[in-house]
Amino acid sequence: MHIQDTHWSSASALAPGGAVSAAVGNGRGDGPRTTPLRVDAQRNLEHVLRAAREVFGELGYGAPMEDVARRARVGVGTVYRRFPSKDVLVRRIAEEETSRLTDQARAALGQEDEPWSALSRFLRTSVASGAGRLLPPQVLRVGVSDEGTEGSVADEARVPQQRSQPVGGELRLVPEEGVPATVDDAGAAALLDVVGQLVERARAAGELRPDVSVSDVLLVIATAAPSLPDAAQQAAASARLLDILLEGLRSRPAL
Repeated sequence: MHIQDTHWSSASALAPGGAVSAAVGNGRGDGPRTTPLRVDAQRNLEHVLRAAREVFGELGYGAPMEDVARRARVGVGTVYRRFPSKDVLVRRIAEEETSRLTDQARAALGQEDEPWSALSRFLRTSVASGAGRLLPPQVLRVGVSDEGTEGSVADEARVPQQRSQPVGGELRLVPEEGVPATVDDAGAAALLDVVGQLVERARAAGELRPDVSVSDVLLVIATAAPSLPDAAQQAAASARLLDILLEGLRSRPAL
């Protein structure tokens, strides 16, 4: 897989001055202590984060840590020295992706006066960055009854499997049994809130189908980000698919 946002720096994993935060060291992120990293340790950390985005983007958050280590070309012990459990690594990647997507939505909301232009700009920016492959499972999960869901926990942890969920439910934060809480509720709620503003504006302007929800918009991001081996083919396929999906979202004047 080609990384969709190769310029997305993993420096956010580091505290100012080249230190790794306590969130990486203790798995909780609730302590202010920082530990300086050597140059080689910092480089290994960047390799691990880059590899994790690639592997989780391809295989979902259920991928094993050994796959991340192989992609980073480091020993699995090196990965565990930086991230003492898989949950810690998954949370780091998911929170960064949720924050990035929230920033993209806010930028579209603030820079586009036309409601439809703001919504479509957000979708195009997000899909082009490959964000859909790394959205946390509980953010993508549509609130439906138990009778309407199928598949194993491993299936649900894979972003592409989220696309098969029944349509019609609204997004809500749903803890999934057996799947780690990959992002804090505040970060996920911020994403749902700002995307909700984009949806409401477009709906109020009569440019968005009245039955389209926030869940539909986020599922569009996941659906329109296929993983193809060739970067040019991947970009072309994403753009083409998004054009089709955007047409499906737009309201049509009554005949």
